[in-house]
Amino acid sequence: MAMQYIDVTGKTEAEAVEKALGQLGLDRDDVSVEILERAKSGFLGIGASPAKVRVTYEVAEEAAPAAEEAGEEDFPQRVEKSQAPRAERRRRERRPREKREQPAEKKSEKAQQSAPAPAPAPVELGEEADDEKARQIKDFLTGLLEHMDSAAVIKVYQPEKDRYKVFLEGEKMGQLIGRRGETLDAIQQLTNYAVNRDRDKRVRVHVDAENYREKREQSLEHLAKKVAAKVVKYRKSAALEPMSAYERHVIHTALQDVEHVTTFSTGTEPNRRVVVSYEK
Repeated sequence: MAMQYIDVTGKTEAEAVEKALGQLGLDRDDVSVEILERAKSGFLGIGASPAKVRVTYEVAEEAAPAAEEAGEEDFPQRVEKSQAPRAERRRRERRPREKREQPAEKKSEKAQQSAPAPAPAPVELGEEADDEKARQIKDFLTGLLEHMDSAAVIKVYQPEKDRYKVFLEGEKMGQLIGRRGETLDAIQQLTNYAVNRDRDKRVRVHVDAENYREKREQSLEHLAKKVAAKVVKYRKSAALEPMSAYERHVIHTALQDVEHVTTFSTGTEPNRRVVVSYEK
């Protein structure tokens, strides 16, 4: 595979990335993003400037024969929209299978590297908790879910002192999880506030549905390692999409021991994101 890139501008970094993905017909996990210029609002519209990002992606070696003949290095190349129209990419993807067939060993190795880890099995937590705090948690969530028109079953466990894990089970869990877990995060924050209000001794309440959080953690860890590999290979920093504080913590933790890679957060909420940077 060879690497290529396009530079795209937008009112914000996120808008520029979305425009690039639309042009390429790719998902966010399929590319790495480098912020070239940050958006500036200016004063009363004077001096404003758009954001500019560089989106790097993989293409088949066949798509760039000229570069190979000329002896150019396998490094991101600029591609204008007119040089790689979406229709042409689709024709390449529909080429006969035998032309794109790879040796079984290489395909197996590539599949192991790119395939995300299987979803984790639910953790066995024993019997449900039935102390005063557990009942308070269940009472609050029962009322909250009624207002959300949800008939989810609430199960409360206490894996350790002053920490409770809540699992919501039932149909239509997607509406309780929300986009990237935003609704689930809000439910968790409200529950923590309700059970700790006017109390000196606080407890931590962790709310999950359909084992979403563990699945999301594995997905983020897979993304972090994939981006880190590209950062080391091309010695270029890459900015990830905006994430919550919890998700950024997962990325930082996943890469804290990776050689030649360092991470830091930039931006302001809710658009704060992790930058994966090359370090000699």
